[in-house]
Amino acid sequence: MFKDKVTDVFFDLDHTLWDFDQNSALTFKKIFKEQKVDLSLEDFLKVYVPANLKFWRLFREDKITKSELRYQRLKSVFDTLGYPASDDLIHTLSEEYISHLSSFNTLFPNTIEILDYLKSNYRLHIITNGFQEVQEKKLKNSGIYKYFDQIIDSEMAGAKKPNPIIFNLALDKAKVLPEKSVMIGDSLEADIMGAKSLGFYTIHFNAHKEKSHDVAPIIYDLQEIKSFL
Repeated sequence: MFKDKVTDVFFDLDHTLWDFDQNSALTFKKIFKEQKVDLSLEDFLKVYVPANLKFWRLFREDKITKSELRYQRLKSVFDTLGYPASDDLIHTLSEEYISHLSSFNTLFPNTIEILDYLKSNYRLHIITNGFQEVQEKKLKNSGIYKYFDQIIDSEMAGAKKPNPIIFNLALDKAKVLPEKSVMIGDSLEADIMGAKSLGFYTIHFNAHKEKSHDVAPIIYDLQEIKSFL
């Protein structure tokens, strides 16, 4: 579709290449055991997964701070489940979660295969709303750091996707025009609409099984990128 027009491919990281939900679940399993949290992991995750998305949206919109995100997403879940978690426990879990998250390295199926395929013909980059100290560890520990020329995070940019500032910084660092670029990510709002508004080509990796739309081409497996590039 835009194979001959694109020179640079920009990826989101969490929920696109790095399997956030799987790695997050493994992290909670570890820290709950260590901190003796007597709560079903399955019950916790049913509430935590949507709560985390909600608080990340608030963070993306600059309505809460990083520390509020990390605290409130846990407190809200424990409150919902009626689990008596003290502030000390919540802060400890929050710190331990960040400390151990990047030690689990499950990637989405076909991540390595598609990066190998693309690397010979395109320059590859990351644009992430995640935190710098965690995202770099995720990339290195999962073995995919070597594929990317530029890694742009929201702390570096001082803005979060879909803000044009972070996309423009990424374009500037990669020294490429938006019409020569494609953005691939799981968030319709942050990744797809944010990049498209600046003139990027876009591919929506529908990791959350959202409704079909006409905003951008939709894929459900990373191998499908080969149909476009």
